[in-house]
Amino acid sequence: MSSESADPAGDESLADAIGAVARRLREKSAETLAPWDITPAHLRALRTLARHGTMRLSELSDHLQIAPRTATEVVDALQARDLVRRRADPADRRATLVEVTEHGTGILDEIRGARGTEAGRVFGGLSPADRAELARILGKLRD
Repeated sequence: MSSESADPAGDESLADAIGAVARRLREKSAETLAPWDITPAHLRALRTLARHGTMRLSELSDHLQIAPRTATEVVDALQARDLVRRRADPADRRATLVEVTEHGTGILDEIRGARGTEAGRVFGGLSPADRAELARILGKLRD
């Protein structure tokens, strides 16, 4: 099907469906994270630090594609819960490094388990083949 013969109404319906699923995922995510008093933004930062290791605040803001001030606020919230810690960068004492604490790693493991259950509830109606196809299609849209 060429783009000239695409159905604009169908595109709107598809966009509405994707939006509805995204809202449902955000709602489920907020529910899942509530026991830890962590927002999805906090989780993204924690996961980024766990995946990439200790980094400067500026690197974290780049990874998350957020303003440096916002990264500072997220790290403040995570540090208040003893999930991350700051320390001076030995290469440049003016810079601050952020790293996940042992407590943060444990909480992240707990959240991973809960989120696996959450994903099962959201995507449970799909066969493994449908899940793989959805992941493939969403990957193309994301890139």
